[in-house]
Amino acid sequence: MAELRILHTSGLDLEEITAIRVLLDCAFRDGITDHDLEHALGGVHAMLWEGRELIGHASVVQRRLLHEGRALRTGYVEGVGVRADRRRLGHGATMMAAVEDVVRRAYVLGALSAGEGAAPFYASRGWQQWPGTSSVLAPNGRIHTPEEDGGIWVLPVTADLSGGSDLACDWRDGDVW
Repeated sequence: MAELRILHTSGLDLEEITAIRVLLDCAFRDGITDHDLEHALGGVHAMLWEGRELIGHASVVQRRLLHEGRALRTGYVEGVGVRADRRRLGHGATMMAAVEDVVRRAYVLGALSAGEGAAPFYASRGWQQWPGTSSVLAPNGRIHTPEEDGGIWVLPVTADLSGGSDLACDWRDGDVW
């Protein structure tokens, strides 16, 4: 039986961070980059363990998303992955319930970027596909990120997102969304 542990990054040791990296490298077809791992750190982690084996991970980190002139305190979900031999057993839902609870308690908005294959999973959990455009607040100004349009999902808590329009993320190295 899997044990769910909720920890802030500050409570993780190097062995646990390494286990996250190994799991996510295996969970994603092309593995993850150092930037991808960095993006998943600095927040709250939902980790599923079977004994000493990490079988699932999801984290939520704080970001600022800009919508219609307002900077929204956003719980951004990162590093969601389940070991291949443990998929389709409800582990993803268990971890998402934990990070969604963090989002609802601490943020005005939840957000994440997901590929088409994950869309039905997030939709079934009440996440909404962002209908507007996406951009990034880059060091040299606001830049449209058309490759992300249709791949951003939001979980409104208290933020008013009526009107659609553009949703902009703060700058970071690697994938900005």
